Amino acid sequence: MRLTEQVSKLIEQKKKLFTDASDRVWEFAEIRYEEFQSSQLLSDILEKEGFTVERTAGEIQTAFVASFGSGKPVIALLGEYDALAGLSQQAGSSEFNPVAPGGQGHGCGHNLLGTGALAAAVAAKDYMVTNRLPGTIRFYGCPAEESGAGKTFMARKGLFDDVDTAITWHPGTDNGIMQVTSLATTTVKFKFLGKSTHAAAQPHLGRSALDAVELMSVGVNYMREHMIDQARIHYAVLNTGGSAPNVVQSEAEVLYSIRAPKSAQVRELFDRVQDVARGAALMSGTRMEFTVTGATSDLIPNPTLERVMHRHMEELSPPIPTAADIAFAKKIFASIPEPDKLSAAQRISREKVAKLHDNPLLPELMPLIDGSVPMSASTDVGDVSWLVPTVQCSTATWAFATPGHSWQVVAQGQSPHAHAAMLYAGKSMAATALEVLMNPEIIASAKEDLKTQLAGESYVCPIPEDVHPPQPINPLHSQAEVALTR
Repeated sequence: MRLTEQVSKLIEQKKKLFTDASDRVWEFAEIRYEEFQSSQLLSDILEKEGFTVERTAGEIQTAFVASFGSGKPVIALLGEYDALAGLSQQAGSSEFNPVAPGGQGHGCGHNLLGTGALAAAVAAKDYMVTNRLPGTIRFYGCPAEESGAGKTFMARKGLFDDVDTAITWHPGTDNGIMQVTSLATTTVKFKFLGKSTHAAAQPHLGRSALDAVELMSVGVNYMREHMIDQARIHYAVLNTGGSAPNVVQSEAEVLYSIRAPKSAQVRELFDRVQDVARGAALMSGTRMEFTVTGATSDLIPNPTLERVMHRHMEELSPPIPTAADIAFAKKIFASIPEPDKLSAAQRISREKVAKLHDNPLLPELMPLIDGSVPMSASTDVGDVSWLVPTVQCSTATWAFATPGHSWQVVAQGQSPHAHAAMLYAGKSMAATALEVLMNPEIIASAKEDLKTQLAGESYVCPIPEDVHPPQPINPLHSQAEVALTR
């Protein structure tokens, strides 16, 4: 029996455990660094499955590392489980229908991501036990991928230093290897401090922090003509200084996200943005201070591991959607704005586009390409990929053209087809992990790939040493425990 067949059988035996766990994480819908229930559920499952679990890994309350086996090689399976704010949505509904208006929801499918990776870890462990294989399988419970840079903090703490290869996946709209590079990013909060006065009686004595925020916005917008096309700078005003127009605002805050294909390019843009902020403070007569809240590095693909994983995805073959799966996907597809559909359709052939109205769940496996393509998004998987040969796949958990970070993603998060696609990813990850575990020459080749791609560069953590992850109060603790942590 082939490795993929054995792995598939192992995961199918525990299918209900994994799909139930995914649905529970979907229901918890906890945002970055607050994934207390989700991390506890997944770590408890792994403990019951025979893993040794290190909780509060890297001094992050909702991070954990679960290990099985001992010695080399060490194969890491990366799981995420954070949700997004403002994306509450009823499961199975093809219309916008929040569970709780303004609430949270799994708008990037991380309930599936974390549980699919967990399924891979458990199946790999079961195979190792049956075949008495040496080596170590680890599941990394990684919080706060959404703008929280959980893996970056974990990398800074050295949690990946002894890992030989890392494997993960992401829910999506097609099946295939993610042969992509990502944008490096830095997220930084700028705070301006001025002087409050009566805006009519003594305006000349006031210094407006809100003016500084607006001046900074103008200055950064003038930068856009003079930076590379692939760079992105976004912002959100966090604090306007109050709601009374007759009071000069004494403080105001704005959050900026700076992205570019390479970490060095982000650093250069960040220096320029700081200069703009200083200029805004000088022009408005205010004082400026800033705090880096998160940062991630660009993603380094690995051709050796991509070939191995693609072969296993071929052998397993994507799940075939049922008539009910297709009927629901068609309703979701109909709800997606036409510009989103047209944008997504550029990635596939005309023949496939013509069939989308009949079946928006793409059943095919995408072929491997020569090289990689840039992805206009960021991920903290990038930081792991600088340290360890890393590979990712995607499976079609959602109807084609479903936009990321949308209510449509949340609506599909508990569907039978999403479950099947999640388990397909888990099987592909487990088979890849086991083949790598049993073949040291693959690891050597993957490490040579990484060395070639880095071209002499080495990893520099993009988050300053004095910046630490948030430490919210764990609602699962007793009142006595909470008092002790204060």
